[in-house]
Amino acid sequence: MTVKLRQRKKGDKISLYIDYYHQGKRKYEYLQLYLTPEPEKGKLTKEEKDENQNNLALAESIRSKRHLELQNGLYGFQDHGKMKGSFLRYFEYLTEKRAASLGNYGNWDSTLKHLKKFVTFEVTFAQIDQRWLEDFKEFLQKKAETPAKTRLSQNSQSSYYNKVRAALHEAFKEGIIQRNPADLVEGVKPGEPQREFLTLDELQNLANTECELPILKKAFLFSALTGLRWSDIQKLTWSEVQHSKEIGNYIRFRQKKTKGAETLPISEQALQLLGERTSPADRVFIGLKYSAWHNLKLQQWVMKAKITKSISFHCARHTYATLQLTLGTDIYTVSKLLGHKDLKTTQIYAKIIDEKKKDAASRIKLNF
Repeated sequence: MTVKLRQRKKGDKISLYIDYYHQGKRKYEYLQLYLTPEPEKGKLTKEEKDENQNNLALAESIRSKRHLELQNGLYGFQDHGKMKGSFLRYFEYLTEKRAASLGNYGNWDSTLKHLKKFVTFEVTFAQIDQRWLEDFKEFLQKKAETPAKTRLSQNSQSSYYNKVRAALHEAFKEGIIQRNPADLVEGVKPGEPQREFLTLDELQNLANTECELPILKKAFLFSALTGLRWSDIQKLTWSEVQHSKEIGNYIRFRQKKTKGAETLPISEQALQLLGERTSPADRVFIGLKYSAWHNLKLQQWVMKAKITKSISFHCARHTYATLQLTLGTDIYTVSKLLGHKDLKTTQIYAKIIDEKKKDAASRIKLNF
């Protein structure tokens, strides 16, 4: 039996985790503690060194505690495959497995946060039954809140509940549980997706408004001018920004979501947003990050532009699609520009345009 403290590179930080190995089986516990790596140039600040030292000391104390728990049979590595194993720790394990996929990881991590608020004590697989799932569903519908202290949307309720159901399905496949109690509970039906977007005037106002995070503004406007998803913008390198006589300016990339290889023509204005070209392997949008704090800064920028809509970064892609259709681009071309595999996905935007036409038709009224 071994209980070792290990490190793994995660973005611009080093994640600390515990590696358990017993009788040919291994599992991991991520501690949500991080180290700042030594920069290629220069040195760590005193504050960074102190934080690294404190986090290492805390991680080592947790490792020592887990080792004692294993010896005393309280934590029990062998319990991982039994009904008395910890569901929360299993869910943490599944969440960390998705760390490489930002959007997916974010949804699992949000679900984990709500789970920890729902259960005020350790919960085992044996305790998760039909009643427990119904109670969790009710918690999501009536008590759970967003970071802004508002009730969860119906789509968020559906997404978070489905993550718990997916975890139980995974546990069933691994033989941890003999049956999946989620099969007996009806899920939360997702609501009709509302694809918020900006009008051309609103987008222009946003472009003319200063943002506290210039890199965020540049990335958002680039998405609105190209339709690129956040995940593809965040990983975009200069080698993918290309030019040819036949196509002009274009981006040659592989979609992170669908893994499909794409060639996307971009306008001269979109290219100018990128600024001065550097080395081919360099990221274009250096410093672009995803977090609740960055989302807050995005919303503050939107409000500063006197736009009252609730805008997320993905709304820039919706804006691109809607404006293309509004300005007369045919739906097939828009579908290809967005990298959609199915035209039905793009038709959602066409419905938005139809609604706008209905509204416009009702604006002219006569008295007779």
